[in-house]
Amino acid sequence: RLLGDEHPDVATSLNNLANLYRDQGLYDKAEPYLSEALRLFRRLLGEDHPNVGRVTENLGILYVAQGHTEAARSLYQQALAILEPKLGAEHPWTVRCRENLAKLDEGEG
Repeated sequence: RLLGDEHPDVATSLNNLANLYRDQGLYDKAEPYLSEALRLFRRLLGEDHPNVGRVTENLGILYVAQGHTEAARSLYQQALAILEPKLGAEHPWTVRCRENLAKLDEGEG
């Protein structure tokens, strides 16, 4: 209410709520919040902002949980293409994304 609907902090809250739903196994509730967070971050911060990469990866994590591995792989690759140049290869977000992609490629999901 105080920040309005179009603020990066709102997008962060949507992402966090989605991750909570995902962790509870409420995948249908999680996906709209992640999609909205991604839309907001892209619009407000630009396509190559690290927060866009992070939410893209979180959407991939949700897709893995739902068994949509090919869609998840594509999202992980997109996220990594944003995170690595912006944050570096050793940043925790980049490392986590690379590890998630490697697990998927190894068939561990």
